[in-house]
Amino acid sequence: MNSALPIDRLQFAFTITFHYIFPQITMGLAPLILILKTQALRTGNPRYERAARFWLRIFGISFALGVVTGIPMEFQFGTNWAEFSRSAGGVIGQTLAMEGVFAFFLESSFLGLLLFGEKRLSPRGHWTAALALFLGSWLSGYFIIATNAWMQHPVAYTNGPGGQFGLASLWGLLSNSWVGWEYFHNMLGAVATGSFLMASIGAFYLLSNRATDSGRLFVRTGVVAGLIAVLLLVFPTGDGESKRVAGEQPATFAAMEGLFYSQAGAPIAILGQPDMTQRRLDNPLTIPRVLSFLTYRRWAAQVKGLDAIPENQWPDQVPLVYYSYHIMVGLGTIFLAVLAIAALLLWRGSLFDSRPMLWALMLALPFPFIANTAGWMTAEVGRQPWLIYSLMRTNAGFSTQVSSGNAMFTFVGFLGLYALLGLLFVFLTWREIERGPEGA
Repeated sequence: MNSALPIDRLQFAFTITFHYIFPQITMGLAPLILILKTQALRTGNPRYERAARFWLRIFGISFALGVVTGIPMEFQFGTNWAEFSRSAGGVIGQTLAMEGVFAFFLESSFLGLLLFGEKRLSPRGHWTAALALFLGSWLSGYFIIATNAWMQHPVAYTNGPGGQFGLASLWGLLSNSWVGWEYFHNMLGAVATGSFLMASIGAFYLLSNRATDSGRLFVRTGVVAGLIAVLLLVFPTGDGESKRVAGEQPATFAAMEGLFYSQAGAPIAILGQPDMTQRRLDNPLTIPRVLSFLTYRRWAAQVKGLDAIPENQWPDQVPLVYYSYHIMVGLGTIFLAVLAIAALLLWRGSLFDSRPMLWALMLALPFPFIANTAGWMTAEVGRQPWLIYSLMRTNAGFSTQVSSGNAMFTFVGFLGLYALLGLLFVFLTWREIERGPEGA
């Protein structure tokens, strides 16, 4: 029966990765739509209102696909991960319920008003609805991050009979010290995705010489918002999150950095391939002492490596943690460079005529999704072998009554169904792009 565990893990990894394509769009676009609505209210310029309506249509498509793909994902808690649900449901059920009852209904209700109540709301009413949409989407993100934070750093719980965990304090759960950096880092990652999406479509319009007025607005808004988001992703949120992992999950941190042996004045690895047999990085490109300084602000600080941790506490896939972390950081560095150059050209007034830069912005579209996925892989694979850190191991949380054949059957079904949903999303989104901001 244990053979079902890797299939259960693979199925959940696939469904949540596919699902998160859509929430990062909606959470990323929500503040940008609010900015456009604010400009429309402040200036009375109709181009801002047209732009906001266009992005609300993209938001609506993404929101619908997020709902469709999110519901089966949560059902897996009961089907494939029944032991985890039985043990932790008394805690995480609170935040998941709050996400559905409060945040989801707030977001969906005001999205409906914005999409279908255009002639029934005043300009101020439209702006208020956009504000509520932003608050709902970001509140939804907070409750989900609070759920994940408890799995990373369990707090405010009681030990009940039969290995069940109860909730000792709702406020303690929501104010978990792990939530802060993780939440803001995640939401800024979503803003980076939304910004690149907006700038990419704006660049497409400019390169194809159509809807050029809206294209300039999209590029300008996306570049400025994206640069701010990426800067904040690097510091303080990325820095704070890394320090937190180093202190609370040293095995995860050592795997992220490819640090097999504890060192004083530890170097940071820019490149290299983990060799699990020889316990080293092959072909390393390192900068001496930088990891110690970034982690503890002391050049000679001791950084704990994997050798200081029992091997049964290591992440199951050390190379995967290492590569996913470095993909995230590497892409973030590229984003910073691209957006900084674009912002410089924008300041000089030459961005809209620079075809190479517009091509770079347009072709960058898929990479924020890859970076966000790599970041979540780092967090979730890095937490292994724990399902709930230090409380429940992953091999104790899956459903023992679900066979590997059943798990494989549903996994193949999800592959086919989600492929169709992906094509539907591309079709509907492309249709809106073709219609353009001036479309009905």
